[in-house]
Amino acid sequence: MLFFRSLLFSVLFGAPVGGFACDLALVLAVDVSGSVDADEYRIQMDGLAEGLRDGIVAEALVRGKAQVALIQWSGSTRQEVSIPWVEIDDFSALSGLADRIQRVERPWRNYSTAIGRALLLAVEQFELVPDCKRRVVDVSGDGTSNEGVLPGNLREELSSAGVTVNALAIEESDADLTSYFFENVIHGDGAFVATAESFADYPSRIRMKLLREVARQTARLEDG
Repeated sequence: MLFFRSLLFSVLFGAPVGGFACDLALVLAVDVSGSVDADEYRIQMDGLAEGLRDGIVAEALVRGKAQVALIQWSGSTRQEVSIPWVEIDDFSALSGLADRIQRVERPWRNYSTAIGRALLLAVEQFELVPDCKRRVVDVSGDGTSNEGVLPGNLREELSSAGVTVNALAIEESDADLTSYFFENVIHGDGAFVATAESFADYPSRIRMKLLREVARQTARLEDG
């Protein structure tokens, strides 16, 4: 049984490919704009931490010696790297990252939604981890971009940087948000949108989204 499990993980997740120090560089980009209240913020951070602690997700990240960073984003001038790159080279590092995500302070509360600027900040971070095979931005949000550069205008920059963007649409107040993210936000081969019908659904949906990302799934759209 132990041999079979090891073989299964090798097939699904593999090991860092020759020439690369890590398999995956993953930026977690979390919406903290004015439409997200204090309870919803807490749901996102706790849900994200628990998703990373999932046994399959955790083992895949450790095996791939992944690099993970956290961005909190709001308006076009209010974006920050809340947790710089953390190398997930063992389970202790993964557990430490999850704990930090749960403790991280929220920098803003009452500003706009600038998805495009969040993506640009994420792209900048990949220059700090050049030895990772895959570059993925995991962006979650509950509204359309209403300030700054439009995410749909960043295709060239994302392609040049070799970045895949996946999205989690939280449809608490916008039932068409999945379609908007599908048309305007996601980018790259195998990019997909996951849907949470409300913030209450966020923990289970972010876990499934992380599973798809670390397993290199290629479906384009997940509608729940």
